[in-house]
Amino acid sequence: MFSNYLIGLREGLEASLVVCILIAYLVKTGRKDALKPIWIGIGVAVALALGFGCALEFGSQELTFEAQEALGGSLSIIAVGLVTWMVFWMRRTARHLRSELHGKLDAALQMGTGALVATAFLAVGREGLETSLFVWTSVRAAGDGTPRPVIGAGLGIATAVVLGWLFYRGALKINLAKFFTWTGGMLVVVAAGVLAYGFHDLQEARFLPGERSLAFDISDTIPPDSWYGTLLKGVFNFQPNPTVLQVTVWLLYLIPTLALFLAPVGFASGKGKVKVRDEQGSQPSKASQS
Repeated sequence: MFSNYLIGLREGLEASLVVCILIAYLVKTGRKDALKPIWIGIGVAVALALGFGCALEFGSQELTFEAQEALGGSLSIIAVGLVTWMVFWMRRTARHLRSELHGKLDAALQMGTGALVATAFLAVGREGLETSLFVWTSVRAAGDGTPRPVIGAGLGIATAVVLGWLFYRGALKINLAKFFTWTGGMLVVVAAGVLAYGFHDLQEARFLPGERSLAFDISDTIPPDSWYGTLLKGVFNFQPNPTVLQVTVWLLYLIPTLALFLAPVGFASGKGKVKVRDEQGSQPSKASQS
């Protein structure tokens, strides 16, 4: 449940920040007439994400067991790829996300209503589709038939919406660089478990060999139905009897990806500091730059 809460919080906060930036810019520039197309684009993006999640859930039920495992394994690998790209992209982009969105919004305002709808749709839709895909693969990996993964993701999204509103009202200020670094690192760990389980699905679908070649079996020490076994399963997709391929994939993904993500590039150095403009658009004084 916690891993899905983290997914919902991370993706939801990205979307909330995007929406806040777009709306605040339109309000400050006196273009409140353009808010309606923005909300339409956001609504379409949310509907698409929900529809995508429903299609994955109900569409997969009509497949054979092998086909379900093959689909789940393939989508797990795709989801991990998307999440990995997302955490690295946000790590590098968060510093100038505001100016980038302002530029796109200026161009959309000149092109008309349709362009505004498309701007909001694309800005929010990507996070929505990624969330639906990753939550669906996490629900499959949990395999206990409970709604806890969905509830966790919903709570994370709800928290993100509240945080976004507080950001917009100016009531909350946090170090977004550190926030996205910490949550990104935790998501890499979660993604490693999803990736390993995805390869296990492909083994069960007979697409990959080695289903019976176990790396170890500690089911007696950490029973899957115990509270701590359930906790490890829910947070890290831990399996007490993984195959050799699962362990190999987990290590080959987690170690280099986490090392690259936590490398002192971007936010950690002085070059990562951003000079901000005040509301009148003036540059910082020399004293503030020193």
